[in-house]
Amino acid sequence: APDTPGFDILQRGRRNIAIDLKNPEGVETLLKLVESADALIEGFRPGVMERLGVGPDVCGARNPRLVFGRMTGWGQTGMYANAAGHDINYISLAGALAHFGRAGEGPVPPMNMVGDFGGGGMFLAFGVVCGLLEAVKSGKGQVVDAAMVDGTAVLMTMFWAFSQMGVHDENARGTNLLDTGAHFYDAYECKDGKYISIGSIETQFYAELLKLTGLEGDPEFAKQMDKSQWPHLKKRIAEVFKSKTRDEWCSIMEATDVCFAPVLTMSEAAAHPHNVERNMIIDVAGVKQPGPAPRFSRTVPEVASAPAHPGQHSREILESWGFPVSEVERLLASGAVVDA
Repeated sequence: APDTPGFDILQRGRRNIAIDLKNPEGVETLLKLVESADALIEGFRPGVMERLGVGPDVCGARNPRLVFGRMTGWGQTGMYANAAGHDINYISLAGALAHFGRAGEGPVPPMNMVGDFGGGGMFLAFGVVCGLLEAVKSGKGQVVDAAMVDGTAVLMTMFWAFSQMGVHDENARGTNLLDTGAHFYDAYECKDGKYISIGSIETQFYAELLKLTGLEGDPEFAKQMDKSQWPHLKKRIAEVFKSKTRDEWCSIMEATDVCFAPVLTMSEAAAHPHNVERNMIIDVAGVKQPGPAPRFSRTVPEVASAPAHPGQHSREILESWGFPVSEVERLLASGAVVDA
């Protein structure tokens, strides 16, 4: 195996086997592994696993308890199912991207966190775990169709409710309570060009905000929920925040009930005392990365190893899953399985 760890931190803590699924012996190797597996996760376009000979029907015949997790952008069905796409496209079709952005400006893609990870990977993980728990009771596995477009739509559930309650105007991006429309829920630039975030929604938190900004008693800020005044009040409070540096605002507002935090880069977040105390960012083989979340009281999660290279543990995995040494050697020699 290479001396240096793999670069993809998302692959940390797991072993890696490389199987050639266009080789009949490789297909059979995977199916033998499936016989003892609890779950299989794949991220190909719909139909690819079936064409390779390892679709859910074939795998399910080998192991009826298998949970077969399928991660796609568009889902296994629908007119877009076989089209290419990326996070930005999935959150667009889901009705999410249209609502990220400031008034009078275009939609702002929130990197690829909403579709790929929030609406995709997290829903896949949740779905597979749910499938595993159900299989314990029923003795039967099933297919989990995790689509980023579906998961993203679920993340928008609260806004579906708000829009139908008349609280959120879906046709007026950047003018609503939680989309930078309100003067008490936004990120503001400070004197030094850095930013802070304010989320003083509740009455008592808003009162604390006015007190610590010196705006307490100002009649213009008295009607917090008067949307007609929000644009003017945003300009006024922005001027206040620009009068001090970010560190100065931290000294005034940190650990108060304003609902405040400095806007930090990844490197700054790693060094912040709160995150240091919680050991939020860890070092694995010289690479800084977020520690596991959530935290467990009894089974404390750890990163068992740095990211592996493709095929780094092929021999080890096959032997530990009961393949005879002679068969392992034959599979490696044939190229059906590759060892790094």
